[in-house]
Amino acid sequence: MTIDLIRQRLQTHRPIELHGDGCYLAAVAIVLRDTHQGPEFVAIHRSDREDDPWSGHMALPGGRQAPSDQDLFVTAARETREEVGIDLEQHSELLGHLDDLPALGRGRLFSLAVRPFVCALTAPVVLTPNAREVQSAFWVPLRFLHEPTAQGTYRHLFNGHELEHQAFVYEGHTIWGLTYRILAGFLEVLR
Repeated sequence: MTIDLIRQRLQTHRPIELHGDGCYLAAVAIVLRDTHQGPEFVAIHRSDREDDPWSGHMALPGGRQAPSDQDLFVTAARETREEVGIDLEQHSELLGHLDDLPALGRGRLFSLAVRPFVCALTAPVVLTPNAREVQSAFWVPLRFLHEPTAQGTYRHLFNGHELEHQAFVYEGHTIWGLTYRILAGFLEVLR
């Protein structure tokens, strides 16, 4: 897999966009860097916060659209800069976006649609996590998601019931829920 191939696949992909009255919009960024072993993407471990329904989860940089954001890519770029210190507008090429997804959190559907943007870095960057929002940030090889050892399960109790979710597991980090759905959708586009 190469950045050029990802660019080609995204150029032919026709993403589903969710627009609806009363639906909030958010955006995340799949930030890719090219390495000699293939593309890697940024994953973050969100800080533990009472006011965050995805507190402590593994995620992609991103967040809710602010009234001052001109469009959802501006949202993804602003949030990525705030959370991990990468300036997508200055140091990346926007390759395209994936299907919008409805957000779930703490067992319920939010009136929130999330648009994942895919960007390739055009310059070296240093990950600088914002401790208020991000416990840690690191690079994950994209090729790892294709390996059978990447497949795992996330289990948790909700309302007295044990729930099981498909997940990617990378170096002890479990990526499940919305981020798993985004990455699985990305892999489908790349097939």
